[in-house]
Amino acid sequence: MNDLIFCLNVTIPVFLTMILGMIFRYLHIFTDEFVKRMNAFVFSCALPVLLFNDLSRVDFFSVWDTRFVLFCFFATLISIIFSYLVSTRLHNKAIQGEFVQASYRSSAAILGIALIENIYGHSTIAPLMIFASVPLYNVMAVIVLSVLKRERTKMGKEVLIKTIKGIASNPIILGIIAGFLWSISGIKQPVIMQKTLNNLSVLATPLGLMAMGASFQLQNAKGLWKPAILCTFIKLIVFVAIFLPIAIWMGFTSEKLVAILIMLGSATTVSCFIMAKNMGHEGTLSSTVVMLTTLCSAFTLTMWLFILKTLSYI
Repeated sequence: MNDLIFCLNVTIPVFLTMILGMIFRYLHIFTDEFVKRMNAFVFSCALPVLLFNDLSRVDFFSVWDTRFVLFCFFATLISIIFSYLVSTRLHNKAIQGEFVQASYRSSAAILGIALIENIYGHSTIAPLMIFASVPLYNVMAVIVLSVLKRERTKMGKEVLIKTIKGIASNPIILGIIAGFLWSISGIKQPVIMQKTLNNLSVLATPLGLMAMGASFQLQNAKGLWKPAILCTFIKLIVFVAIFLPIAIWMGFTSEKLVAILIMLGSATTVSCFIMAKNMGHEGTLSSTVVMLTTLCSAFTLTMWLFILKTLSYI
């Protein structure tokens, strides 16, 4: 019951923040132009700074575990490939890019650290999981959303160069690179810089959630419920069922196993919607999946934790 209450306390406020965006849109406090600019701000400024903060503060060398990092990396990579193969069976190819991204990207950084700290009182392994998975999440998301656009074009030289330029100049990618370089440099952030970046990064999640809620159109989602439910099932059940037994077989337990669970089976991150919307996709499937996985993950994560606890793995 305590695990259920904790998960509800983590996920329900996220869901309600999206609902607030809908309410503000209904009350005309948020206009179309305002929501569009808010999405652009989160994508270009707040979210890259958040990723920079997450990665730049990780002391990789003190907690490094090569087996754990490689497991997280390849589990993420295989999940992406699996999602793409499933997406090729979709009738509506316009949503293929959103489907792939939403089915593998987790709220690993925020939820992972929070849940591990709640169970163990500290979080020394979560940064390794973030290092192994989050950069790959974002790099592959940029590639997937660039290549699987609604307006399909042949991958000629000009399109390839344009795609590579788009990936190289993507604010998300730049934030990851900057965070990694700062981390390995070992330079401590000055207090003034730290507080300023904190003030900016904390805006990413609430503004992104409200923008997503304000952009969500129920009438547009009517034809997307089947792929959204399939995407949610893959995100919360399938990947955990495939990779968690492998992680146990490899000898991962306790904090490492919880980190892997969060990486595989937590709710789809709001970044999916922000990136999809700002890279030429409609965003309706992304917002629908984020809402469904956010609502359902409180129960599925509790189920997985209960199973692991019962079997004495955590």
